Order: sequence, then C-alpha cells, then structure tokens
Amino acid sequence: MPNIASHRIEILGFENAQLLDITGPAQVFATANDLSAGDRSRPYEIAIVSREAEIVTSSGIALRSSTLPDPNEGLGTLMISGGWGVNAACQDADLLDWVRRRAASASRTASVCSGAFLLAEAGLLEGRRAATHWQRCDEFRRRFPGVHLEEDPIFIRDGTVWTSAGITAGIDLALAMVEADLGKSLALQVARQLVVFLKRPGGQAQFSSMLALHADDERIDRLHGWIATHLDRDLSLDTLAQEAGMSLRTFSRRYRQSTGRTPAEGVEMIRLETARRLLEEGLSVTRTARRCGFGSTETMRRLFLKRLGVGPAAYRDRFHG
Repeated sequence: MPNIASHRIEILGFENAQLLDITGPAQVFATANDLSAGDRSRPYEIAIVSREAEIVTSSGIALRSSTLPDPNEGLGTLMISGGWGVNAACQDADLLDWVRRRAASASRTASVCSGAFLLAEAGLLEGRRAATHWQRCDEFRRRFPGVHLEEDPIFIRDGTVWTSAGITAGIDLALAMVEADLGKSLALQVARQLVVFLKRPGGQAQFSSMLALHADDERIDRLHGWIATHLDRDLSLDTLAQEAGMSLRTFSRRYRQSTGRTPAEGVEMIRLETARRLLEEGLSVTRTARRCGFGSTETMRRLFLKRLGVGPAAYRDRFHG
C-alpha cells in the first residue's frame, strides 16, 4: 500500500457553499488518516481554503478556513465544493484565475456537485466528460456546450480531473480517491466506518424525481395527473390525445414542445416514478408491475436497469423501510 504522507488536499469553499460538499469528502480523508495511523504516517493533509478566513455555508454554519495559498506551490488534490454560492464564485475573476493556476499545480483536480460550474467557468472541463447535480444539468449544458456532461454517473474520472454528482456523491468520489491512493482494502474499511457503500449501486437518477416532465401547458400537466391514476389502462397515443382534447398531430407537437419528450417517453417516466414509490412502500415487484401497466415484471426490470442501473427487486430491498 503506497505511503503518500505529503499528499495535501485543499477543499475550496466560499460563501453559501454546501456544507456537506466540504465536510463529506473531508471526513472520508480524515477517516483514512485515522485507520492508517497504526502502521504508517497519516496519508493526507486536509485543508479548507477560501478567500476569507471564515465562510458561512448555505446551512448557516460557519467554517474556519485557511486563506488561498500560493497557487504555484505543489499540491496533491484540489477539490471544489458546490452549492448556490458557486454562482457568485463563477463571477469572481480573481478566484477563477486562482483555480486555473492551482489546478495546474495539482496532481488532480475535482469538483463536488455544482462545483463543476466553477471548474467549467475556469475552462478546466472543456472537451472532458463531467458530472454535476441532476437538478442543474440542463443549465450546465446551456452554459458549457463544450463539456461532455453525463447526467447519471455518481462521479466521473477523466484523466486527472474528477467530477461528482449531487452533494453526498462527494463522499463516493473521495472513497474512490482513497482506493486509488491507498488500495481497496483501506477504502473498504473507511466505507464501513462511515456506514456507506464503497461503490454505490446505480446512478444519481435513482434519487431524482420526475422534474423533467413539468410542463408549461396546463392541459399537459392535467394529462400527467390523469396518466398517473390510469397506468393500467390503454395509454396509446390516440387515447392520450383524446384525453387532452387535441387532434393526434396537435397533441404530439404540443407535448414535445412542452416537455421536450415524446408522449411515450412521458408515460414511461410516470410508470417508472410510480413503480419506485410503490416499491419504496413495500409492494411486491409482481403487483407493482401489474399496477403500473408494465405488462410483465421483465419489462419493468429492463426499464429499471436502463434508467436507474438497478433492478426493481434490488431497488425495493434498498429503499423499502
């Protein structure tokens, strides 16, 4: 197992940063230090850095931090936190310049949650694969078309640049770094100590809701409510158009304009969302498939694997109770 006693990790914070984006990864590295103390020097030096000596996070909790170090000093890992404060941070030209220069001095650079916005604003994600919080994916794509954003992964490693999805995904990313640095055995010990998965099954889609189906057309929104209560009915295009009070052609066009999806995709999303809820409530896989109009448990299983990266039985086991 390698000894990386000189590996310094700097976690960049700012006003209104997400507290767990900072403290989650920090605790992973601190626990790795604790579990390594018996047979080697502490592998990580952990520092929270910011423009000011203290920042107030979005939770209202203040954190003491070190002021920004010389960007040209050697560094192991630079990690950028996220949170709503990242919007103001992206407009801070001096901070962006520091991030660029600090990343150039670091062995690896990472972001947690919406911290990817700051990395992208600094030009460090151009042409790379990246992840961010599912709720801000559409905004990210509009602002940074040159970044290959992927919605579902919990975290992505593209060379020396690592990005993670929403909030607690920073813990997953940090565990992966511990595994890369110190080996799987110690990373597994850290995960057990923190009572988390070493490698979380599925992607972040399993934790997001059906926000993408919100429509700016009141008739389409009402139709979604009707679909959700008639999932075991014939939900053909003809049936949906009739229920919406539109011609087939008009309905297809209006639905796509309003939601960005086809009616069939909308029905699939509502079936999936309802099935998730029923499984979380403890309904069996067979009864859930029947109630949601999947036709067979195998059809439902394929959709769960495609959209969530985990089968319905495993999903029920994980989230029921």
